[in-house]
Amino acid sequence: MAVARLLLVEDDPRIVSFLHPGLTAEGYSVEVARDGLKGLELARSGDFALIVLDYMLPGLNGLELCARLREEDCHSLVLMLTAKDGLQDKISGLKAGADDYLTKPFAFGELLARIEALLRRKGSPERASEILQVADLSLDTAAKVARRGQRRIELTPKEFALLAYLMANAGAVVSRQNLLSNVWGMNFDPGTKVVDVYIRYLRLKIDGGGETPLIHTVRGFGYTMPAAAG
Repeated sequence: MAVARLLLVEDDPRIVSFLHPGLTAEGYSVEVARDGLKGLELARSGDFALIVLDYMLPGLNGLELCARLREEDCHSLVLMLTAKDGLQDKISGLKAGADDYLTKPFAFGELLARIEALLRRKGSPERASEILQVADLSLDTAAKVARRGQRRIELTPKEFALLAYLMANAGAVVSRQNLLSNVWGMNFDPGTKVVDVYIRYLRLKIDGGGETPLIHTVRGFGYTMPAAAG
């Protein structure tokens, strides 16, 4: 199955820092533009199934960028992100050629559901069958199968999402807040211990056969998994 290519046009580094790895972990191929002019350049040169487009951008705002792409007969789907929640703003975005509209702040799960719904409507591939690998732990993101060596590991949907995010960011330290945002869709830390609880569940399942531990705690920062050697 072909990979659905996405273009993320967003100038807020905080949003890029969780959307790019999150969408990549879901099996999408993602390119990023930090301003409207670069977004226009990439959108013209790349065959993107969908463009996640911020409304307020330097250089060329999202409304202008979307309108220009439609004038140039660009057929990529457009999901517009904006802090503007007024009805007229939504109407303006849709009239400029956007296919859907999501108001900030939003949960990652909702964004993902919107993307999948738009791609289904177009008949585009939703996710690639990507194999994430850390040491002898593998994760098939399409088949939803996890294995440690030859041992198959049964995971709940939330355990799978958490493990996929950690593996997609192997070699980096991922904070609890980052995990709350990308796996649970919480844009703030409500003081819950849900991350710690699910990390414990994963460790029991992944390292339950006496294997070398793969999920490590970086005290005061978060969690990490070892990057592939090479």
